[in-house]
Amino acid sequence: MALFSELPVYKLGYDLLLAIYERTKLFTREHKYTLGKKLKNETLELLINIYKANKSKQTTRLQYIDTARQNIEVVRLLLRVAKDLKIIGIKGHVALNVQVEELSKQLSSWQKYTAGAHAKEQKNE
Repeated sequence: MALFSELPVYKLGYDLLLAIYERTKLFTREHKYTLGKKLKNETLELLINIYKANKSKQTTRLQYIDTARQNIEVVRLLLRVAKDLKIIGIKGHVALNVQVEELSKQLSSWQKYTAGAHAKEQKNE
């Protein structure tokens, strides 16, 4: 089991969290404490679920990965709302969305790999 901080998926999530913290500093007061706070919390929960997935046993790992995938979809939705409300510009949205997309791909791959390993393990029992 790799250190969670060395996982590529964790590094991507951490970079996304830092980018969201930087971006939400520019939000107006009205949006900083509503949409901005929700964005930060959801991304933080995403990192926590990645950590838990890495530390958990094979049988529960898929649950944490699935929850992390739900977190990333909520982040994607919140970023879309921020763009539509013109809280962030198109360039900022695109930059964050590229990170979200890459992280989503990593989580999907990790989920497929884990599901395959879990199926193989059950078959051998």
